[in-house]
Amino acid sequence: MELIKPVTRDIGFPVRRLLPAAGRQRVGPFIFFDHMGPHRFPEGSHDGDVRPHPHIGLATVTYLFSGAMMHRDSLGTVQRIEPGEINLMSAGRGIVHSERMPEDVRASGVPVEGIQTWLALPEAFEDDEPAFSHHPIDTLPVYQDRGVRARVLLGEAFELRSPVVTDSPALYLDIELEAGASLPLPPSVLERAIYVVSGEPRASDEPLPTHHVMVLESGRSWLLEALDRPARLMLFGGEPLPGRRHIHWNFVSSHPERIERAREDWRHQRFAAVPDEHEWIPLPEDQGREPLAPTGGERIEEDN
Repeated sequence: MELIKPVTRDIGFPVRRLLPAAGRQRVGPFIFFDHMGPHRFPEGSHDGDVRPHPHIGLATVTYLFSGAMMHRDSLGTVQRIEPGEINLMSAGRGIVHSERMPEDVRASGVPVEGIQTWLALPEAFEDDEPAFSHHPIDTLPVYQDRGVRARVLLGEAFELRSPVVTDSPALYLDIELEAGASLPLPPSVLERAIYVVSGEPRASDEPLPTHHVMVLESGRSWLLEALDRPARLMLFGGEPLPGRRHIHWNFVSSHPERIERAREDWRHQRFAAVPDEHEWIPLPEDQGREPLAPTGGERIEEDN
């Protein structure tokens, strides 16, 4: 059994980082996985606001359990995201965005909690034009049966298909199990993993610790079970991408020289700007710290 423990990061609020991890860079195309919060943000403060920062070679997927966030990007997008919705931003050759906490969320004291992931792009799409799409909760199909509720966020499951189009073939489900409920997973050639948001479920008699990722052995069936208490899990994965990926800060690429060029472009502010935003996050090394930003990944040069 391959079990990945969370690493807590303080990015102005707590996140649990699961990917990339020592010995495991990706599960399918998923190359980054953060569990944010839950965290309350003081009224009138800027705590939790992520200033404009760049991305290349990846697609961000934002999904909330509670609270809300406001997304703005260099395409001119201004989009609030609520629980159960999907924001998908494909960086391609380069995009800049900010993420801020809405004032009504601060004033109400509602905690913000959710999952932010990155999908590494296939090499042929790494230099495509950037794009953004928003998908309301009522557009995402839901499977329900005997204490099981599963929202299909990306890909296809239970004969249901998500409307979210990704360049990287991916599977992403939000699964809620009532106490005593179970969900069989048939064998698959896909790489798949389970992240436990809450509860203490089991996978075919293997305990699944809260806030850990368990990578499922491929080619066999699994039975997800919630025993004495409800559980919430994220099932994620997909077809593995061929080739090596390099990560530095918010940049992902098959080619290290492309990352170096993106670093210089950001240092000299050659990326397109987010309209009406005048702040930006400098490169970590220009701040005298390790290359890790609010939505960035560790510098992992090898393909694990």
